[in-house]
Amino acid sequence: MNSPDLILRNARIATLDPQQPEASAVAIGGGRFLAVGDDDEVMRLSGAATHVIDGRGRRVIPGLIDSHIHVIRGGLNYNLELRWDGLPSLADAMRRLKEQVARTPAPQWVRVVGGFTAHQFAEKRLPTLEELNAVAPDTPVFILHLYDRALLNRAALRAAGYDRNTADPPGGRIERDANGEPTGLLLAAPNALLLYSALARGPKLPYDYQLNSTRHFMREMNRLGVTSVIDAGGGFQNYPDDYQVVQDLHAQGQLTLRIAYNLFTQKPKEELADFTRWSAMVAPGQGDAMYRHNGAGEMLVFSAADFEDFRQPRPDLPPGMEPDLEAVVRLLVEKRWPFRMHATYDETIGRLWTCSRRSTATCRSTDCTGSSTMPKPSATATSNAWRNWAAASRFSIAWRTRANTSSSALDMKRRNARRRSSACSRWACRSARARTPRAWRAMIRGMRSTGWSRARRWAGDASIRRPICSTAQPR
Repeated sequence: MNSPDLILRNARIATLDPQQPEASAVAIGGGRFLAVGDDDEVMRLSGAATHVIDGRGRRVIPGLIDSHIHVIRGGLNYNLELRWDGLPSLADAMRRLKEQVARTPAPQWVRVVGGFTAHQFAEKRLPTLEELNAVAPDTPVFILHLYDRALLNRAALRAAGYDRNTADPPGGRIERDANGEPTGLLLAAPNALLLYSALARGPKLPYDYQLNSTRHFMREMNRLGVTSVIDAGGGFQNYPDDYQVVQDLHAQGQLTLRIAYNLFTQKPKEELADFTRWSAMVAPGQGDAMYRHNGAGEMLVFSAADFEDFRQPRPDLPPGMEPDLEAVVRLLVEKRWPFRMHATYDETIGRLWTCSRRSTATCRSTDCTGSSTMPKPSATATSNAWRNWAAASRFSIAWRTRANTSSSALDMKRRNARRRSSACSRWACRSARARTPRAWRAMIRGMRSTGWSRARRWAGDASIRRPICSTAQPR
């Protein structure tokens, strides 16, 4: 064995191995663990070039995997943001805002993009528009609170071009004064597109600054223990243009996160065109262990978006949702693209599930798998793949329900999940485990009781693993 590049010793290392749950030292070489054990046995592997770190008795855990984050988009703008996370009072927040205004050059905006809530402040309120205008009369200020509202001062309204002639977009509302002029309060009712589009009107950083910003964002993730992520795409995140920065950092060996990225449709009524174009440019799994393509999502079609603003009534999806979604799902299945969908309410989940089943059934009858560049599995394997894909997709979608779901509805979902789990593969288990330990336990119980061996045999067919995995983990 070659000498390791790195040895970490004198630490309390959680291994997650039931046979050896804790160790005091590890040896690492070529990006792999070479040895795990006590200090004496691991230090015997040390060579002249080995870097040794003394853990000083501290706890060490495996890197965390964030299965839903917007790190690529967030990295492009991270250096532009003022953070209010954890501040105990609105007075502290406004003091930081004033300091940021003083050092922000024109034409840049000061942006507080989430990460806080009024309930964390001693004052139990958000800043008023008058307070924002007083602290920043000339510098644009944009403050996003959750997904329900944004506050813009007068300078930001001018910079964004909002005036009395600006119409309210569908599902959004621009608050106005008695004269019909925008006050600076933008409300998602419940569509948050108004909030995102307002933020997108601000100036972007130059390319070199975006490189720096993305590196800072990744290091902040590392500081919190995150080492791997699944990037869920996002609005105003166009492929391939807005992915150039992270691709260049990867080419330069400067990524400090493993990234598996999904592609998110960008234009209503042009979703099928988006995925048709992208499926000719990139394939799932394309890339390497640090950066690779993961499939489609979290938005497949705009008509299937139900948002998550519980201050507003639940939106009803339009009748045209099913034809829109079925066309995209059929294409994705033909191209053997995994996909994930962001759904909030039971009513949405039910319609999405029914639509997905209908789309995949159509593909089964028309042999959609023939268009794939991957090896075509046997007829038996294809049948099993569709059955397992359906179970995995349903399980993944179902567990995205939010806290407003009743306990009885959740109990029903758990019972149904256990019934379906006999047809589910280990890929689906990974997906469920990434979402919630309770879902993972329910999945395992069902597989042990009714179908573990069948799922294990199916999972061994490498030719059909990847296309059915709804949220493949970064490797």
